[in-house]
Amino acid sequence: MSHFTRSHQLPQQRQATTTGPLPPDDGPPADAPDTAAGTGEQEGAPSEVTDLDAAPAGWRDRHPAAARAAAWTTTALAGALVLVTLLLPNDAARLTPAEFARIPVEGITGAALLLLLPHPARRVAAVLAGVALGLLTALDLLDIGFGEVLGRGFNVVFDWVLLGDGASFLQDSIGRAGTIGVEIAAALLALALLVLPALAVLRLSNLMARHAARAAGTTLVLGTAWVLSSALGLQIAGAPVASRSTSDLVQSRVDGVSATLKDERKFAKEAASDPYHHTPGSRLLTGLRGKDVIFTFIESYGRSAVQDPLMAPGVDATLAKGTERLRAAGYSARSGWLTSATYGGSSWLGHSTFLSGLWIDNQQRYRTVTAGDHLTLTSAFRRTGAWRTVGIMPGITKGWPEAKFYGLDHVYDSRELGYKGPKFSWSTMPDQYSLAAFQRLEHGKPHDKPLMSEIILTSSHNPWAPLPKTLGWDKVGDGSVYNSIEKAGKDPVDVWQQTDKVRTEYGKSIQYSLNSLISYVEKYGNKNTVLVFLGDHQPVAKVSGDHASRDVPVAIVAHDPDVLKRISDWHWTPGLNPGHHAPVWRMDAFRNRFLTAYGSRPGTGETR
Repeated sequence: MSHFTRSHQLPQQRQATTTGPLPPDDGPPADAPDTAAGTGEQEGAPSEVTDLDAAPAGWRDRHPAAARAAAWTTTALAGALVLVTLLLPNDAARLTPAEFARIPVEGITGAALLLLLPHPARRVAAVLAGVALGLLTALDLLDIGFGEVLGRGFNVVFDWVLLGDGASFLQDSIGRAGTIGVEIAAALLALALLVLPALAVLRLSNLMARHAARAAGTTLVLGTAWVLSSALGLQIAGAPVASRSTSDLVQSRVDGVSATLKDERKFAKEAASDPYHHTPGSRLLTGLRGKDVIFTFIESYGRSAVQDPLMAPGVDATLAKGTERLRAAGYSARSGWLTSATYGGSSWLGHSTFLSGLWIDNQQRYRTVTAGDHLTLTSAFRRTGAWRTVGIMPGITKGWPEAKFYGLDHVYDSRELGYKGPKFSWSTMPDQYSLAAFQRLEHGKPHDKPLMSEIILTSSHNPWAPLPKTLGWDKVGDGSVYNSIEKAGKDPVDVWQQTDKVRTEYGKSIQYSLNSLISYVEKYGNKNTVLVFLGDHQPVAKVSGDHASRDVPVAIVAHDPDVLKRISDWHWTPGLNPGHHAPVWRMDAFRNRFLTAYGSRPGTGETR
């Protein structure tokens, strides 16, 4: 192409792009220095270059059609990205096309503001707006993830620590290499969310500045459409056309932070006030003196396990047979429902709620209560001086300072239980082994005091593959026998590809945990054994289903009829399986009811 042809055709090409809709921003903004991008020429002026070799044609000049197509595509993608970030819901159930077919008021307001700002301020505002959209999008994605796993949104004040726990869980589920891959992908996504929306808003703002009159008209039309849609209440598939979702989410997060800070102060006062704080040990738990009391939490054992059509048949049969087996061994049982403070995970919140009698539904509340001296069920046994108190905690792999708060004389964590076998995904050892270790280390030894023990069973922890198998108690040994069982088990990745498979394996894991516990009482229990067992929370939504309750089964098993007679006014269901209409209490109500049934009432020294 000759120099004459280049210098006379390029202005025509630029002029032609302004006769239709807003063109893509492939040149500098109107208020920038008036030079043609990439050539150093003044726009519309003849080139003074006469040597073709000294000024070779650029890519845009050599491929003008491709350059225009690339510019249009980039601008369209920028617009789509901004629209998605403005309209993205923070609930997986609302991820439908209708959500993204609305008019965001924040986009209209932002466009109007950018049109009013001078060039330097406009660029800064565009970048900051893009970064803010990226951060809000990241929080929306965290809300979606937390909603799917924990049944609640992400709390920006105290939930960051849970991301580390999530990484640890992934490593146990899919291995170190897979976890590293996920972490790299997450880091790249976070970087993209900070950079791409900023670049997108900057590109669109430059485009509007170059065509300010047309951009102002478009903004006015969209603003009018938003006002009319809002006034008329227009909707698309149930979603309002006039959207202000970003503003609402920002306000919700601000309100959430404010509520969290207020809740911290309120809960600190609540935790410091305890009706049993001054009750002397001699007046506590007098109705259980001489009994070996075992509090057992079964991981993810929720109402879904005993009432869901897919999982319930197997679990219900296990509970029915277990009730008969225990009855044959001289035991009776009563069962009911407790509403857990957590869902899908964060088991320690359920444990602390049950034992402390306080509603502990977030990490800050947990830190507050465990840093104090609020009386727990377990520390009540220690205060009496009549029991040795121990904990069997296979899920703990490092120091656990909370042992002091719970009043445990000794805690056996995963390092002290003597296990020589393989991990089963997250679970460090099978439940039957944990119970066998409890028998070997504490329960089976001669002791001058009865035992109060807290045992955490972990085999029913997500991802429910591979699963251990029930063995003869004399076969458990040091756990080496589980190597072949673990290798023959199912892969978590295969199980999680189909919802029905996940739910089936979850049901099997609950059956295994229940069988292990029932079998332990059959073999090693005696006339002084009292077992209290319950679930800590429901499983994740993929198993329990959307909008599932937070109820978990709870049961008390005893050989001495007087133990269950003391709770006759609770109206619990006979047997291990609570009926559909059995009483439902909040989990924090259990401590006071239990202490009252088996000892003194709050603030008095009178015994029942």
